[in-house]
Parts: sequence; structure tokens; C-alpha cells
Amino acid sequence: MDLPLIVEALLIASSEPLSAEELARLVRARVAEAEDVFQRECDEGDAPEALPLWLSALATVSSAEVLAAIGSLNESYATSGRSFSLQERAKGWKFYTSPQFGDFVRQLFPGRKPERLSGPAMETLAIVAYRQPITKAAIEAVRGVSCDGMLQKLLDRDLVRIGGRADLPGRPLLYETTELFYEHFGIRNIDDLPNAAELRKVKLPEPAAETAEQVQQLPLAPAPTSPEWETTAAPEENPAPESP
Repeated sequence: MDLPLIVEALLIASSEPLSAEELARLVRARVAEAEDVFQRECDEGDAPEALPLWLSALATVSSAEVLAAIGSLNESYATSGRSFSLQERAKGWKFYTSPQFGDFVRQLFPGRKPERLSGPAMETLAIVAYRQPITKAAIEAVRGVSCDGMLQKLLDRDLVRIGGRADLPGRPLLYETTELFYEHFGIRNIDDLPNAAELRKVKLPEPAAETAEQVQQLPLAPAPTSPEWETTAAPEENPAPESP
């Protein structure tokens, strides 16, 4: 039995993405289970002479071999013109429909309509994505306007979450992207963002010192009903008041 077929079966059966390491562990666990059964049957005198060679060969499967098997599967899917492929996201590997079939697949979910994300919200999301974890004051220092409304929208859509507090006066909240962000934009981690290494080193404007009274705590919001967003132009928010 080929490793690519075993990996394919595991990913089809799983309701959640699986990492290469987890796939390799599951394969090895199956071999260990078979060896235990074989040993018990040996003790009882009912076992065959040996385990099947193909099964024994999987006892030391590594994540690198799993990745090679996934590559082989994707190559066969592309060659045969299948409508899906295996893609890696933040949580692991999963089957995804090819984009050209998206309009047809969307008919399965008639109640879900794309939600529009404004230009200012996209700008705020980009700052959080590239410079996370980041405080609201630091975001506003870059954009030059108040970001309360934009952050709340991003929290509502589960693209951004509160990841803790900064070790600064007033202990301001820190914002970071969510797993849904990686899923929606088709990336595994921050390093997959365009020019991530360069843009994360760019010096940003320094925010004014925060005080406990200035720190605003935004509530965590429930996950959205649809993971689809489109960008559209929208009026800029009200400028942040100047410091006296």
C-alpha cells in the first residue's frame, strides 16, 4: 500500500487539517498497533510468519516522506485535471477546491454573502498582520486616525484578536491576527506575507505615551458566519484628536 494513498485517506477522513508531523505520527501509530496485535497472536500461536513488508516499511515514516507523498498527490491531481488539491495552511494540510469552481461551490451556501471590508479596515488589518503583536496607539500612530471602529470590525469578523497586554504604562491591549486570517488569505504564517521580512523591519512612527485612562478595552467578538470579504472604498474615519 502506497504512502500517498494512506495520506490521502487520512486527510479525506479528517474533519480538521493535519500537519505533516501528525500524519507521520498516525501512520507510525498504525504500524505499532499492528505489531502489538502480531505479537499477541504470536504468543497464542495464531500469527502468520511476519508482518506484511509494506506495513513494516512504514514503521519509521518521517514528516519529510509525508510531504513528498503530498507532492506526489498534488502532481497526480494536476495531471488528471482534478477540481481540488492539497494546500497547507496555519493548522495543517487540507483539501481545497480550485478557485475556478468557487462560484459553483458557493451555491451550496445560499445564505452566505460576501461581506465588504472597507479600505481603512484593510489598512488597519495590514498593520496588525505585519507588526503584530501591536497596540492600538501604535496602529493609530501609523495611520494618523482613530482606529477604534476599524479594530472592532476586525474583531467582529474574527480576523484580529486580543493577544495579551503590552509591558507599557497602562498595560495596553495587544492585537494579533487569528487562524481565520491565515485561512482566508491562504498563508501558513506571517513569513508568507508579501515582503514580510523587509516590511517588519521598517521603522514606524512612535505612538504617544499611553495612560491607564487612555487604554480602551475592546470586547472579544464571536466568530463570523462567513469567511469571505471583499475590499471596497469607504470614507476615512474621524481623525484622532491632537494631543494638547
